[in-house]
Amino acid sequence: SLSLSLVHTLPLFTMSLHFQQKVKRYEVVKWVLVFCIGVCTGLVGLFIEVFVHLLSQLKFQIIGRSVEECTEHGCLALSLLELLAFNMSFVFLASLAVVIAPIAAGSGIPEIKCYLNGVKIPGIVRLRTLMCKAVGVLFCVAGGLFVGKEGPMIHSGAVVGAGLPQFQSITFRKIRFNFPYFRSDRDKRDFVSAGAAAGVAAAFGAPIGGTLFSLEEGSSFWNQALTWKVLFCSMSATFTLNFFRSGIHYGSWGSFQLPGLLNFGEFKCADGDKKCHLWTAVDLAFFIIMGIIGGLLGAMFNCLNRRLAKYRLRNVHPKARAIRILESLLVSMVTTLIIFVASMTLGECRELPSRTDINNASMPVTESSVNSSIKTFFCPNHTYNDMATLFFNPQETAILQLFHQ
Repeated sequence: SLSLSLVHTLPLFTMSLHFQQKVKRYEVVKWVLVFCIGVCTGLVGLFIEVFVHLLSQLKFQIIGRSVEECTEHGCLALSLLELLAFNMSFVFLASLAVVIAPIAAGSGIPEIKCYLNGVKIPGIVRLRTLMCKAVGVLFCVAGGLFVGKEGPMIHSGAVVGAGLPQFQSITFRKIRFNFPYFRSDRDKRDFVSAGAAAGVAAAFGAPIGGTLFSLEEGSSFWNQALTWKVLFCSMSATFTLNFFRSGIHYGSWGSFQLPGLLNFGEFKCADGDKKCHLWTAVDLAFFIIMGIIGGLLGAMFNCLNRRLAKYRLRNVHPKARAIRILESLLVSMVTTLIIFVASMTLGECRELPSRTDINNASMPVTESSVNSSIKTFFCPNHTYNDMATLFFNPQETAILQLFHQ
């Protein structure tokens, strides 16, 4: 276990008297490090998001052209094989990353909770773990698996928080700086708390949510001074990610239109519709019913997931690494088959928006991106496939389609 309490000995007392004049400088360095942790966590999220976007765009462009051509020539089986090749190749690369660092598997949230509560897990906050986590996540998401970047961002932020103040790495042993401060488990735990909160803030664009996550779900050891540092770290992560994403995607540096990795878009009525209301008091009853149904479905999902996890621990985890890689490839193959077949058989052909709406420059960003991402696979002219539009787009675009189409 981690040693999270200070041992009050004579050498410690003597050293504290000696460094009493440097307490303010010590605190300033802490604030600077907390800011750097937030910025680096935001950059990690940016790295994952940019490469997921590039790989997904490449995949869907090639598959899109193939589906359109094969719909006319009757070779859709070839398009399916191409999609299988893309998805299974990406998932295979993600599996190799987990082979290199097994502790990088999964979201990493339970392990970080254990660490923040004093349980020492070997390799949980190593640089190699962060690198394999980032590579694994981006290939899993680009490979079409129904997983997200939000959970792993918490683990990634925690690794940044643990490693950055040390100014050294076990993975790269030759890189060392003479910085003897913040070496105790107690200081390291506080920085990990800030990094985990920054991960939540970067994922959801919610600095206060990240702070509350670290306070309520993560750390059992807390103080008021740490609250402000964690909040500042979360704000730094959100600011960094928002600044770069808005500039990269929309070419508008400093507009801050994308606060987090998960964006639901802007909900508002049309400017000319004065009778429009986003919701009324009558809708509250439906919201309550939806909440109850969602809670029941969530409980059922957790129950099934728990049983599946126990089964995998007994029957899959003890197997050789090759068997576990084959399992991930099998999941990828089944997922791809479901996506392709569902788009062909269950997709409904709907009328396309007018061309003027798609090319309207004054249209809000959310609505414009939604209209430009529709897919016409397996449908006649002037119509689009709603199921294919959800499955043959990146996850964020699919969410925008659900809310705004």
